[in-house]
Amino acid sequence: MGSSPQPKTTTAVSSRSWSIYGRADITGRYDILGRIGSGAYADVYRGRRRSDGLDVALKEIHDYQSSAREIEALLALRGAPNVVDLLEYFWAEDGDEDAVLVLEFLPADLAAVIRDAKKAGAIAVGEVKQWMIQILRGLEACHRSSVVHRDLKPSNLLISADGILKLADFGQSRILQETRCISIENEQVLQNGTCWTVGLEQQTVQELMPQHQNFRETRFANEDDTLRELDSPRAKNAMYDTDNEMSLQDCDASCLATCGTGDVEDDPLKGSYSYKAEEGGADEYGALTSCVGTRWFRAPELLYGSTDYGQEIDLWSLGCLFAELLNLEPLFPGTSDIDQLGRIISVLGNLTEEAWPGCSNLPDYSKIFFNKIENPIGLEACLPNRSASEVNLVKRLLCYNPANRATATETLHDRYFAEEPLPVPVNSLRVPSSRDEQNDSSQEEWANYQETESDSDLDEFGSMDVSITEKGFSIRFS
Repeated sequence: MGSSPQPKTTTAVSSRSWSIYGRADITGRYDILGRIGSGAYADVYRGRRRSDGLDVALKEIHDYQSSAREIEALLALRGAPNVVDLLEYFWAEDGDEDAVLVLEFLPADLAAVIRDAKKAGAIAVGEVKQWMIQILRGLEACHRSSVVHRDLKPSNLLISADGILKLADFGQSRILQETRCISIENEQVLQNGTCWTVGLEQQTVQELMPQHQNFRETRFANEDDTLRELDSPRAKNAMYDTDNEMSLQDCDASCLATCGTGDVEDDPLKGSYSYKAEEGGADEYGALTSCVGTRWFRAPELLYGSTDYGQEIDLWSLGCLFAELLNLEPLFPGTSDIDQLGRIISVLGNLTEEAWPGCSNLPDYSKIFFNKIENPIGLEACLPNRSASEVNLVKRLLCYNPANRATATETLHDRYFAEEPLPVPVNSLRVPSSRDEQNDSSQEEWANYQETESDSDLDEFGSMDVSITEKGFSIRFS
């Protein structure tokens, strides 16, 4: 009997980066035309299916859990609008070989749309609306299937040559399942009054294989062993994977507010404070982690270390995306988690019990203190020359209280989309010829401020005082 699948993380992947060329099961079916993207945990190649000449993207993922999650999510979303199509996948149950996902080939992304629009000066309102509608339809489909994407950003929104936008890169996604409560610190995790758990439960990726005549052949290693393992207690327990054992590209960032110290050396506050990350065993039932998503689009509850969250974190990211389409610049381009929080608070005001009842229970709320912001900048000032409808829609998404954020369905029905100018037809959208140049490293932190001109903490807030307290540290901007 083969061994049951165990969560595992690949830390040294450079030696395996080109292994796809030696995979006869893949090269027998696809011509590999060249690598089009590369990151810490995945390489993407352009390929052509030999049977019919179809152009495809071959995504080789070097992390076992990430590949399992992406396959699981894409199978759950099979046929959903505005979600990238998974045509086929090659996945070894024992993890001895990297998983390879065969995806539809989409040549451009929203980051390239924003890049090109900067040269032109703006994106026409009708085009912004059409892009947003497509994002919302994809996100609505995700949330209806209980999929939380957890890494929405422009470079993960791919675009076809004829203007169809699709959500992609589900390597950080999780599927919420309303089955039972998760035991963590306070014995139960409740999401809006409902008990949730996450992960594959007692299903393997193989069980989720769709029986559909139009879905291309999917191959598995050790198929017989996998079927026999399904009934074993060890296999059932192994299905409850944990975020703590997965390599997440953004966890290399400074995660002071999320109990991690991945890149303290790059933090602008280094030397001004001390912070000891708490260590603990991973929850056997797959507790969520706060260290997900790209920092600029990360919800406040994640920055404060919450592991009790749901689809609302995607809605916050959506608000940041919308603001960037309007302004052509990131709304909160933080250089560290502390800086990220500072930027959010400077715009929205302090996070208090009045703004979000229960926020004081966030894991790191009592460890990080900001001066009281008497006069927050406000979203209106961040979005100059934008209509009241545009600003109000951003406000509906960028709420401190997750329960108050407009859902994808509610946002789709916002009156903004019915006002003049109306959304342009999809075939009228201006589509870049290729993805943004930054995407060769899109699996890593999107913001590397060693090579950009964005403001630092000091540039944005002036002088800063950091003092150590018994509970954590206090940050004061003057």
